[in-house]
Amino acid sequence: MPRESNKSGAVRSAAVMPVEAGRRRVVIEAVTPQIEGGRFAAKRVAGEAVVVEADIFTDGHDAIAAELLWRRAADRDWQRAPMVLFDNDRWRGKFTVTQTGRWLYTVRGWVDVFASWRNDLEKRRASNQGGPDLALAFLTGAALIERAEKKVSKADAGILAAMRERLAGSADDDEKFATAQDAALAEIMAGVRDADLITTYAPELAVTVERERARYGAWYEMFPRSTRADGTPGTFDDCIARAPYVAGMGFDVLYLPPVHPIGSTNRKGRNNAETAAPGDVGSPWAIGSADGGHKAIDPALGTLAGFRRLVAAARAHDLEIALDIAFQCSPDHPYVREHPQWFRTRPDGSIQFAENPPKKYQDIYPFDFECDDWRALWEELKSVFLFWIGEGVQIFRVDNPHTKPFRFWEWVIAEIRRDHPDTIFLAEAFTRPKVMHRLARLGFSQSYTYFTWRNTKYELTEYFTELAQDRSREYFRPNVWPNTPDILHEYLQFGGRPAFVARLVLAATLSANYGIYGPAFELCENHAREPGSEEYLNSEKYEIRRWDVARSDSLRDVIARINAIRRDNLALHSDWSLRFHAVDNDAIIAYSKCMPDRSNIVVVVVNLDPHHVQSGWLDLPLDAFDLAPDQPYQMHDLLSGARYIWQGSRNFVQLDPQVLPAHVFGLRRRVPNERDFDAFI
Repeated sequence: MPRESNKSGAVRSAAVMPVEAGRRRVVIEAVTPQIEGGRFAAKRVAGEAVVVEADIFTDGHDAIAAELLWRRAADRDWQRAPMVLFDNDRWRGKFTVTQTGRWLYTVRGWVDVFASWRNDLEKRRASNQGGPDLALAFLTGAALIERAEKKVSKADAGILAAMRERLAGSADDDEKFATAQDAALAEIMAGVRDADLITTYAPELAVTVERERARYGAWYEMFPRSTRADGTPGTFDDCIARAPYVAGMGFDVLYLPPVHPIGSTNRKGRNNAETAAPGDVGSPWAIGSADGGHKAIDPALGTLAGFRRLVAAARAHDLEIALDIAFQCSPDHPYVREHPQWFRTRPDGSIQFAENPPKKYQDIYPFDFECDDWRALWEELKSVFLFWIGEGVQIFRVDNPHTKPFRFWEWVIAEIRRDHPDTIFLAEAFTRPKVMHRLARLGFSQSYTYFTWRNTKYELTEYFTELAQDRSREYFRPNVWPNTPDILHEYLQFGGRPAFVARLVLAATLSANYGIYGPAFELCENHAREPGSEEYLNSEKYEIRRWDVARSDSLRDVIARINAIRRDNLALHSDWSLRFHAVDNDAIIAYSKCMPDRSNIVVVVVNLDPHHVQSGWLDLPLDAFDLAPDQPYQMHDLLSGARYIWQGSRNFVQLDPQVLPAHVFGLRRRVPNERDFDAFI
């Protein structure tokens, strides 16, 4: 290595670029999508495109070329496609992921010597340059072609030889110019590359490809033990009887809280009372008893065979079962007896129960993920997922993942996906933004959001613009819920039926993934445990509830209509096209989603005030919808069936929450002719 002296006379080694990289003049920067410098993978579902962009440039004025490379991680050979320059040194290319699993991609670029020569020749022609300099330029091109002849097929070599002879021969300048611009010549030469000139971006970047349910789905949560109309404990067979009801509302996923045995030690009573009364059933999240733990079924619900029947029955109704995974134990869990080293011990020798002061959960023991036996603990928890996958479950809602180590989730999700790439993980983490985003980056398919607490026009617009347009959309997939067993927001407590309908429409159309906790939602359950609380009075977490799902005031028909609209409109199957539109009334929010080719456009208008009629003037972006200012168009309210003729960008809307607090418009460009107008309106 060369040595050189500094000012003090000391000798130091000089860094030298590797010889093989010395001719690589192209710079590649700012490649997107890229999550933390390639540390994590972007997310897509099978059939989606990955649009890759990069800053690609070189010194001087030479022409450059770039291409996108991609492959499934399990494959050996790269597929490739040229990238195109679309902005100031910004290049773009795309590829489509066709199968679930892990895919890799990268970008490479090089100085295109032949294209640079052609550009130089064009400049000479434009300036009417001739004489010896032009003759030498033609000979330079001939020399480039001659070198390429050795690197192509025999047929292409023949074409190149003929072109070279024209450039080096006695043809006139016009013929030589025409030869230089020959399309066949350009195509062959574009495929001839000198490896020493190619810069390849490193590291290779990854994309995790999942099935469509990861991007789009409607979830319905219910407690199996509350599925009997008489209030006695429900079983899996009662869940099977309830499945047509859930499917009839158009849901895709039936999500069950933990179905495992429930501990009796320190069991919580009704409304989270510290002492249980005789007959109190306890919380399903206090997992484990003498009947088993995370791989066992609560005997009150039935048997493992009954669970299998439920999975099969749900599938027959086009429903998937999602199972709650809560990695915590009751004091009666077999793990406590068999593996006490997996739990944290207090100075008095007792095991530390869960608490988040001032809250105490005496009926739950958290795992100590930092214990000396952590490897065995991690493997056992992985086996819990594998057990339920073996029983036909492919979707897991993970309880409080933010209270367990990030590295555990990154490891276990990768382990599961290696052999079961269709597994979907939903992170139930209502916590700080950076923590939620870390969980999403390291592998969770979907994430709970702050939707429950975003109720004003400003809050909703800011938050969902971030979710749909921020770069975090490459890895953070929202799943929004207007209510959960833990959360009854004051908007629902005091807004009545209109509030439930408004929040339903918002959840189902702002996000491609949404869910409700029922039957509490469709029956508009709005009683809080006490003023200022978001806990339900007589919470189903601690007791069996009797739900009359046949009640005449149920929202089931509205929910079914909303889910049918979602199914029929592909624009609502993804999030990235979401755009908000101006309305001159802060009580009304408006937004749209559309397909890239504008074949399906949905415009949603919601009155956020559940108590009063609100109206305003809505501005729509005609250019974005390919509409001319003088072109009338039809707005078909898919909720009510009403149809309106609009023209221009500015139109009047009015919503009475006591009738329907929302429009869900299908925008149609064709307006019926005069003969059909009566039927049309």
